[in-house]
Amino acid sequence: MTDTPGWASPSSSEPPRDDARPPAAAPAAAPGPSAPPQSAPGRTGPADAPQWGQQWGQQWGQQPPGGHHPYGWGAPASPKPGVIPLRPLSFGELLDGGVTTVRRHWRTVLALSLGIAVLAQAGSVLVDLLVKGKTGEATPTLRLLADMPLQLLLGVITTALLTVVVSRAVLGRSTTAKEVWNDARPRMVQLLGLTVLTALIGPGVALLGFAPLLGYSAGGSGSPAIAGLLALVGLLTVPVALWLYMRFSLAAPALMLEKQGVLTALSRSRRLVRGAWWRVFGITLLSHVLALVATVVIAVPFQILGMALGFESFDSQGLPDTLDQSTAMVILMSVAGIIAGTFTTPFTAAVGVLVYIDQRIRREALDIELARAAGLPEHHGTGWGGPGDPTTTRR
Repeated sequence: MTDTPGWASPSSSEPPRDDARPPAAAPAAAPGPSAPPQSAPGRTGPADAPQWGQQWGQQWGQQPPGGHHPYGWGAPASPKPGVIPLRPLSFGELLDGGVTTVRRHWRTVLALSLGIAVLAQAGSVLVDLLVKGKTGEATPTLRLLADMPLQLLLGVITTALLTVVVSRAVLGRSTTAKEVWNDARPRMVQLLGLTVLTALIGPGVALLGFAPLLGYSAGGSGSPAIAGLLALVGLLTVPVALWLYMRFSLAAPALMLEKQGVLTALSRSRRLVRGAWWRVFGITLLSHVLALVATVVIAVPFQILGMALGFESFDSQGLPDTLDQSTAMVILMSVAGIIAGTFTTPFTAAVGVLVYIDQRIRREALDIELARAAGLPEHHGTGWGGPGDPTTTRR
């Protein structure tokens, strides 16, 4: 690993293994609580205590033993050069790290996400205007299929650019949009291939499971019992697809930050997620739920405004007709989508990268390498966690 956002394995072309350990000169975890030094001959313990406390405070930048610390007697906090503390992270710290990344580096983050959101919504508007409900009940499906290639490409660009931003933010470094593009551009083609392959492995399994039902339904009216059985077969493939999708969910940041190939990145993700599938799934699900809630909160006022201005068309039951929206309503909702995407896209992308970093901290002591890359000084061979710091425990 170097001090660049690449974070490649040090002195090796092979990816780090799960059982990798830091070198002896930089232990992964600090030793247990240290006892005060023994009193020199002819000096009493109480006389030594203030001097020892002062040295402790100078060494670790923390309060002396006489002060109060939530983790015990003068135990130092984990270093935090950027948006996260360099130690295993909790759910809340991962989500807070995503918000902090957007807040601290908003010029670069929002500039990139705004441009991508504009392109994404422009493509969706174009598809909506071309289809315009002319295909009846198949309109939503055709909209999705026609819009998918552009959204896939923009998703790849978003992941590549924001991964670079987050990797710098963890080290406490800012970057410009131009620098981000120059760093991410060489990996775009590989990331595109990885994204397509991941989509075929995960969602492709679910699509394959529902293929018999779709084929049977397309053949005309048939037995409801057979249709129900085929639907059940399709539903059984959904958990498998979800399991595979989460198993390879860390492949994109692994490809970008370790500068490995597509298959190696998939293997890295598999090893990092192994034993932590539910944790990765829970964090990913929660971040997307929060993003969805924010999107709905932003979209509802625009929906109400469009209805008040008469932009919304209604069906015979008096409900909004999603198959044949007016052009004005399509454009108005696209504006809402741009605003929502500008803020939610970098948040979910940042959380995904931070989950990858957190898993490497837990399995490979990446926090030590990050501290070195951030230029933090070690203290007498005890590393950065400090004696008695319970936050260095890895699970």
